[in-house]
Amino acid sequence: MFKWEKYWENPKILHVNCENPRAYFIPYESADKAEDGIRGRSRFFRTLNGSWKFRYYESVHNVEDGFHSADYDISCWDELIVPSNWQMHGYDKPNYSNVRYPFPYDPPFVPVENPAGIYSRDFFVISKNPAKKYYLNFEGVNSCFYLWINGDFVGYSQVSHMTSEFDVTEFIRQGRNRITVMVLKWCDGSYLEDQDFWRLSGIFRDVYLLEREKNHVRDVFIRTELADDFAFGRLYCEIEMSAASLEKVRATLKDIDGKVLSETSATVTSKGTLCFEVEKPDLWSAETPNLYTLIIFHGEEIIPFRVGFRKIEVKNSVIYFNGKPIKFKGVNRHDSHPVLGHVTPFEHMRQDLVLMKRHNINAIRTSHYPNDPRFLELCDEMGFYVIDEADLETHGAQYAGNANEISDDPLFEDAYIDRMQRMVERDKNHACVVMWSLGNESGYGRNHEKMARWTRERDNSRLIHYERLFGPEYDEFRKNNDTSFIDVYSRMYPSVHWISEVFLNETDDDRPLILCEYSHAMGNGPGDLKDYWDLFYSHDRLAGGFVWEWTDHAVKTKTPDSIEYYAYGGDFGDEPNDRNFCVDGLVYPDRRPHKGLLELKNVVAPVRTEAVDLARGIIKVTNLYDFINLSHLELKWKVEKDGRTVDWGEIEELCTAPHESEEITLPYKMPQKPDGRYFLTVSYTLKIPTEWAEKGHEVAVAQFELPVGQVEKTPVYVKGMDPVAVNETPEEIIITGTDFIYRFDRMKGGFSSIKYNGVEMLHGPTRFNIWRAPTDNDRNIKRKWIDAGYDALSTRVYSSATESGDRYVCIKTDFSLVPCSRKPVLKGRAVWKIFGSGDIILETEVKVRQGLPFLPRFGLQIAMPRGNELVEYFGYGPHESYIDKRHSTVKSRFEATVDSLHEDYIMPQENGSHYSTEWATVTNLQGMGLLFVGMDDFSFNTSHYTPEDLTAAQHNYELRKRDETIINLDYMMSGVGSNSCGPELLPQYRLAQTEFVFRIRIKPVFRENVDILELVHSKIIEG
Repeated sequence: MFKWEKYWENPKILHVNCENPRAYFIPYESADKAEDGIRGRSRFFRTLNGSWKFRYYESVHNVEDGFHSADYDISCWDELIVPSNWQMHGYDKPNYSNVRYPFPYDPPFVPVENPAGIYSRDFFVISKNPAKKYYLNFEGVNSCFYLWINGDFVGYSQVSHMTSEFDVTEFIRQGRNRITVMVLKWCDGSYLEDQDFWRLSGIFRDVYLLEREKNHVRDVFIRTELADDFAFGRLYCEIEMSAASLEKVRATLKDIDGKVLSETSATVTSKGTLCFEVEKPDLWSAETPNLYTLIIFHGEEIIPFRVGFRKIEVKNSVIYFNGKPIKFKGVNRHDSHPVLGHVTPFEHMRQDLVLMKRHNINAIRTSHYPNDPRFLELCDEMGFYVIDEADLETHGAQYAGNANEISDDPLFEDAYIDRMQRMVERDKNHACVVMWSLGNESGYGRNHEKMARWTRERDNSRLIHYERLFGPEYDEFRKNNDTSFIDVYSRMYPSVHWISEVFLNETDDDRPLILCEYSHAMGNGPGDLKDYWDLFYSHDRLAGGFVWEWTDHAVKTKTPDSIEYYAYGGDFGDEPNDRNFCVDGLVYPDRRPHKGLLELKNVVAPVRTEAVDLARGIIKVTNLYDFINLSHLELKWKVEKDGRTVDWGEIEELCTAPHESEEITLPYKMPQKPDGRYFLTVSYTLKIPTEWAEKGHEVAVAQFELPVGQVEKTPVYVKGMDPVAVNETPEEIIITGTDFIYRFDRMKGGFSSIKYNGVEMLHGPTRFNIWRAPTDNDRNIKRKWIDAGYDALSTRVYSSATESGDRYVCIKTDFSLVPCSRKPVLKGRAVWKIFGSGDIILETEVKVRQGLPFLPRFGLQIAMPRGNELVEYFGYGPHESYIDKRHSTVKSRFEATVDSLHEDYIMPQENGSHYSTEWATVTNLQGMGLLFVGMDDFSFNTSHYTPEDLTAAQHNYELRKRDETIINLDYMMSGVGSNSCGPELLPQYRLAQTEFVFRIRIKPVFRENVDILELVHSKIIEG
């Protein structure tokens, strides 16, 4: 029999001896410390973080009797840092599961063999003041815990991501005290915490002791009201005392510059309200995070709050913030650290927010639980709109057969409401919180309605959000039931077509739309951001969305050979698991930005630039900020000719008002003749440093090609070239020129050797290719690709024939790409013309068999020998770019190495391609190599890995770098999209043509002897 009550399978007992939830705040002993707001400096705050004694049990049944007694010998126990997750320290193992419960579905019961972790430590109270009370706070414990002090049972609590506070006044004593905590891996609350994350246990947020007045300010609720014209505001400070006795409470309100605006006081019994009036208040928004300081004085305690005046409302199906329609340029954020797990140190949180600000993100959904309360303080200060989400997800109920079962079960009603109450009460004073969310992916039931109705009654100043109610499976329910307590129409991953054609035109619901999840940023992606945002900006009713998700939440670990890598589901032998579905963020686990984050930054940038009359230097600048003009930005422009800067300038005085546009004339000189490709690049940079970026930080960039006309290419006449000789055998065709020897393999339909001045340029034969290593966003279409045999094609040459003259030879081959056991995927005719200059011009006519899925790519693959490491190209760069993921790149001339062009995704996949390339060179260190010139623009990729290498590897450490350089010159590369969890790739980004022509020019070069641009701008003329 247990020596303690078995609360962990009883949804009617959620907390024992826990204090009622209250607003988060820390009392200080001085006004200076209070305004600094660093809680560790308060005399009334004592951290209990640090090294604790720890013992892990695989089952709670194995826990020894008496472990919680004050004199129990714990000297031989292990040491474990608090806060931490015990799985990150070798106890049990991390387990990643997206939807499925990692235990049998039988609510409220959890596995009998329920692991337990026992924490114990001694702490000293030098002087226990009888005029004070003492409260022990746990800000996050997964999943539930029992608490003892000095051998006495204090209480029990659950709700992993919320604060549990205990009055321990009667339990602590002067001198040495022992605190013991038993944490269980599972409890009935685990059925409500089935979020898409690593399943980790333990005390993972801060633990601290608060010293309070005997009768103290227990709770504070700060409400602000604004006049319709926002010229006047009131602040109501509702105070609740811990006991019903007369107490004098005084308060001071300071403006955003720290100047005292007003002071007031009141005599409070159990509850009372202080009121302040403010003329022309400085409003809070994500762009203008203006915060007033409210300081409450009571006894020895000084309690600070940062207060924002703001108003969010829905009018005429539009979300208005401070009277302006706004767009949420948001992300979903999990608590995730590659080494610490769910532990999120303060600087780690701040680093996330700095990165978000630098990339034009203005909103966060706390998916799918409330964050550390200090995270919201940072959001207040730095400026973010926050959807604060309850610690609630029952997604596994859907997998078990009934998505609504728990949400509609009266047994769990108290638990649902408790989770909402704890979040709302703790976070109610934060200006940044603009919506309360009832949780995530929990079906829908009466318990949700009870949560929403309690929330509306407690706080009507914010909107209420819950996405699952708006799934198509609930269409009839919404028609027949009152769901007006949910303020926004929220969806996950709808297509652009559904938004534009169905929601805006066919939906009877008049609520504004937000996408609480969209553009699944898994691996190489997302590739559809621009399409969404063009639509969002076209209609005020579309309030934006929240990209899934902020970070790859992978675990840093090592292979048996001590190779460090990022692990995902299944790497620890964890079952069930969802493999790398946790590796789906805009940043790597160490917060290096993915290229998808750079794409998001420019797509949602607060400045739009459009061409008006480029011949006269006129552009239109639109301010997409909601509340500030552009005076903090400087416009910098440059004109490049063939990728080299020829003119530049800057405009320091921008003053475009929010939501307005103005035309600006840039004083560049238009070229007089089309002697090159001219591009205008316009960027906007910060004029002064901010808390999150340095002066000169680029906020937005745009590029336009100047209308100088078509470049007149210099003719190179075949008749003036050196002669070529042809020698044919049944196996190959040998073409010899003055300084080159080429060998064409008749059986494989490609060149097996290209020698120039004795230097071999090939490592194996050239070949046509359609396969790319599937990206994470190809996870659905790749099944069709593999079923069609795209991953294992061979080349079949039906015929090859030659035509030759004195100074050229033409090789024509009819070929197909054929999978095993299936008909050819495509058939083509390749015409290779080899000239006395050494130039090779390929023209390929392709016909794809009807009824097949769209192609990943089509092009020519070339392998060059070891040492060909230097790359120069004219295309979209400097980082990877695709037809639907190129808005953070510009078209220019870039130099790189093969290694630097590889994007090292945690799950290897297609990467590093460059959309709309016009020419490229790949050479050795002496400049000897190949030049590729598109007769039409092409997609260019160079790597030390073949698509097959990338396909086979499941982790980046499994890749074995080849000596040779693999080059792919593609007629087209299909886009990347976001179909790992979002809609299918849009049709305009697919290589779905069944007939097309691919043309490219290849020429060996020694760079020190040639002018590359002269070659690029030349044209071979026959005859």
